Amino acid sequence: MFSKYKVDTLQAIVVNYIVASTSGFIAYQKPIEVSKIGESSWFYATIILGLVFILVFNLMAITTQKNGLSVAAVASKMSVAIPVVFGILVYKESTGFLKISGILIALIAVYLTSVKNTSGISIKTQNLIFPLLVFLGGGIIDTSLKFMEKNHVTEEETALFSACIFGSAAVIGICILSYKLFKKTLKIAPKNIIAGICLGIPNYFSIYFLIQALRNDTLDSSTVFIINNVAILLLSTIVGVLFFKEKLIQKNWLGIILAIISILLVTYSI
Repeated sequence: MFSKYKVDTLQAIVVNYIVASTSGFIAYQKPIEVSKIGESSWFYATIILGLVFILVFNLMAITTQKNGLSVAAVASKMSVAIPVVFGILVYKESTGFLKISGILIALIAVYLTSVKNTSGISIKTQNLIFPLLVFLGGGIIDTSLKFMEKNHVTEEETALFSACIFGSAAVIGICILSYKLFKKTLKIAPKNIIAGICLGIPNYFSIYFLIQALRNDTLDSSTVFIINNVAILLLSTIVGVLFFKEKLIQKNWLGIILAIISILLVTYSI
């Protein structure tokens, strides 16, 4: 929709981070003591995660420009492999036949659903670094969320932790916009702000509920990440067809079928 209405994505993303951070502080039910936030064991991690959020966003934009949208989509969604492997190796999560089959099928489904031409994906060697960094960055974000939830963030701190991540990303984003404003290469438009507000609230809750799902005693983190990523892929594909009249090729339909199968296999492996 940003593309359709010619929204400046960077401006909207920064406003989105401000709104998402504000949503977290509002959702936190206890009095907020700034000094205690700085003393929290997870505080510096939120600064790093905020930086990674901004970096991955810019890397996705560069990847799209250099290699095309399909490559960026595959790289970002394939990154689910990193937290899945982390959960299995570090936290000794279950590795039954159904679950492993579901994970492998999910990765194939991600590729097939994201490809938008019959010839598949082609990447120039000199541009390979960009999708690789998107893959690593996305994986680092999800893996870090699991690690922090497991070791440092209490359930009552979830809203505050999420707010600080977005707050950190917002501060970095504001610095970038301020530099552009100083260089007189920035034009602020109301539609960019409105777009950011519309994105910010669901963005906050997407992180909040992901962390809550990771706290579920009956679900392994590898299960949560696979179901979450594949379901997002399915929903975004359906929305693309229904509302943006996107055309699906045979590979996409096969990817959708495999995505549904992967969710069923991973779910029934619980």
